[in-house]
Amino acid sequence: MTAGMIIHPLLFAVLFVVITLFSLMEFYKLFGLAGADPHPVGGAVAAALFFGIVFGVVAGYLPLRLAGVLPLLPLSLFIAELYRNRERPMVNIAASMAGFLYVVVPLSMASLLIFTREGDTRHFYPWILFGVTITIWLYDSGAYLVGTAFGKHRLFERISPLKSWEGVIGGGMTALLTGILNAWLFPALELHHWLVISAIVILFGTWGDLVESMMKRSLKIKDSGHFMPGHGGFLDRFDSFLLVIPVVSAWLWINEII
Repeated sequence: MTAGMIIHPLLFAVLFVVITLFSLMEFYKLFGLAGADPHPVGGAVAAALFFGIVFGVVAGYLPLRLAGVLPLLPLSLFIAELYRNRERPMVNIAASMAGFLYVVVPLSMASLLIFTREGDTRHFYPWILFGVTITIWLYDSGAYLVGTAFGKHRLFERISPLKSWEGVIGGGMTALLTGILNAWLFPALELHHWLVISAIVILFGTWGDLVESMMKRSLKIKDSGHFMPGHGGFLDRFDSFLLVIPVVSAWLWINEII
C-alpha cells in the first residue's frame, strides 16, 4: 500500500480505486445480511467513475467543469433500481446510496491529500496522505497495546466491549507524537496542522472504528470480510480512514493548502 501511495499519482489511483470497490462490495454485503439488496454492479460502476473524475480533476488530467457530473452518478442508482424488479426498491436505493456516502466519497477525497497547491498549480506530494496513514496506524497500535495492558474503563461497552479510555489516551499520545514527527519529516504542513490532524485521527478515527463495530454488532458478525485472514476485510482495515480523510481534507482545504 505504501508504495502505491507515494511512487506515482496513477499508481495511487489504481490502488485506491481497488480499495474503494472492495470496501463498497463489503458494505453492500453487510446490507444484504440486514435484508436489503443494494445494486452491486451499478454501485461499482458509479463508484469507479466518481473516483476517477475526482482524481482526474484534482490531478489536472481532466477539466474542472467535468466535476459537474459527480452529483449525477449516485442519482443513477435510482434509475438503475427501476430495471431490477425487486420487492423493496426504496430499501435497496437507501442501501446503495449509503455505500456511496460512507465509502466512495471519503476514499475519493483521498485524492486531495496527495497534492499541494501553489496558486492554481497542484504538485504531487503524497506525504500528507502518508503522514495521515501513519498517524492512524500508530494511533490504533498505541490504543491496542495500552488498552490491552492497562484498560479498565470501557469507552463504549455497548458497541465495542474491549475498547477503553486508557487505550484512547495511550493511542492519543502516540498520535500526537507522530504529528510532531510528521512536522519534521514532511514540512509542507506546519506543526500546528499536523497536531490538528492528530486530533482529528484521535476523535474521528475512534468514531470510524465504532461506527463499523456498530454495524457488525447489529449483524452479529466479527469481520466485514476475509481479505486478510485474521485481520478481517477491507472495511475492518479502513474504517478509520472513512471518517478521518474527509475531515482532514476539509481542514486543509479551508486553510488553502490543498
